[in-house]
Amino acid sequence: MENPNYLKINNLKITIFQAYLFWENIDKNLQNISLRLSSGVKEKTDLIVLPEMFNTGFSMNAKALAEEMDGKTMTWMAAAATKYDCVVTGSLIIKENNNYYNRMIWMLPTGEYQHYDKRHLFGMGEEDKTYTSGKDKIVVELKGWKIRLAVCYDLRFPVWLRNNDPSYDVLLIVASWPDKRIPHWKTLIPARAIENQSYVVAVNRVGHDGKEVYHSGHSMCIDAFGNTIYYKPEDEDLYTFSINYDDLIKIRRDFPFLKDADQFKLIN
Repeated sequence: MENPNYLKINNLKITIFQAYLFWENIDKNLQNISLRLSSGVKEKTDLIVLPEMFNTGFSMNAKALAEEMDGKTMTWMAAAATKYDCVVTGSLIIKENNNYYNRMIWMLPTGEYQHYDKRHLFGMGEEDKTYTSGKDKIVVELKGWKIRLAVCYDLRFPVWLRNNDPSYDVLLIVASWPDKRIPHWKTLIPARAIENQSYVVAVNRVGHDGKEVYHSGHSMCIDAFGNTIYYKPEDEDLYTFSINYDDLIKIRRDFPFLKDADQFKLIN
């Protein structure tokens, strides 16, 4: 699990935006996020993380709201990544090959990108009737860190997120997790960090959506030992913090639980 070149790996500086989202209003959301980033990003950061469906809210109105991969929001993400010279990530509704995806974009400042399609679609919200499930685990790299991408409901499925193949240092989750199930959120995030011996960075939204579902944030970063690096309930919050690679390696060395983990492969 350990990166052999870990001594060369620097701390990773992460900026999260726990955003209020305007229901199904792409232009207003992009404008609000642009303004908040412009006024709130005061130092060099490596990564800006936005919530699930950050440009629309968690909507099943895919036919009206979906964009293609060269659409307005992708163009905005590329411009933001270039402006702040960092990676920008979050999910949005994408139409591709006549299917709709809840797609998490990993946008580089060069305009290049990778993407992860949400694997576990929220049946209680009929997401599975609107969107197509992703099949692939995606691990991206940033400054030597290996980062696993995940979206909201994926958090409930530890087999999918198990840190075995491919391995990772950070589990990064973007979400629209409702307030009435926040006790689950607050329990599962530390569990994923401890069992996978990784940092978990989880970014939620705030405010009511168009169906009057209330979201109360509680975005957080938990380290591999279950300690809280960052935590914010309620209200919009734009905050930058750093995570330390040497601390991660020390925890894995002192408590080498992953060496005893079961090895397996998922069959799609």
